[in-house]
Amino acid sequence: MVNTEERFSPERRQLLVGAAVLFGGLTVNASAYAEGEGEVSHTAEAIHQETVFNASRKKVYDALTVTAQFQKVIDLSAATQAMAISKKPAEINREPGGAFSIFGGHIVGRQIELVPEQRIVQAWRVVTWDPGIFSIAHFELVEQGGVTKLVFDHIGFPVGQGPHLAEGWTLNYWQPLAKVLA
Repeated sequence: MVNTEERFSPERRQLLVGAAVLFGGLTVNASAYAEGEGEVSHTAEAIHQETVFNASRKKVYDALTVTAQFQKVIDLSAATQAMAISKKPAEINREPGGAFSIFGGHIVGRQIELVPEQRIVQAWRVVTWDPGIFSIAHFELVEQGGVTKLVFDHIGFPVGQGPHLAEGWTLNYWQPLAKVLA
């Protein structure tokens, strides 16, 4: 069993943020690069959340990666309850490199790494973001005596989106996921 304190130490988070800056740096336009050549951005935001589900790692992993199960999460989400999101059903490819489209096509991306019952890493974006902008969503599933602790990190999203996204993960993922797994 991996010690999560060690796995997600400040150094590890700094490495994840560094990766986000690298990905974000690939999308910087030429004029911005010329003005700040060689400088380091200190504006990167990151989300770190931990939540415990009264279910096995397999059940949590499947609820996040099996289309029919994740559709149940979407149906119970705050976004579905409060907004008129498209009725387009979720599509989730369970292969590395495979695409996903969720919340009526409002969230899209690619599976980067899938380790059954352990880890999900996604290139994740809201379709209203500027073209070519993808963030990294990292879900780590840790067994804790019959329950599953989900350690979540989200990096590389547009500056200023952190509070909105953090609230969205809670209202649209963790709360409805807990209901689905109950």
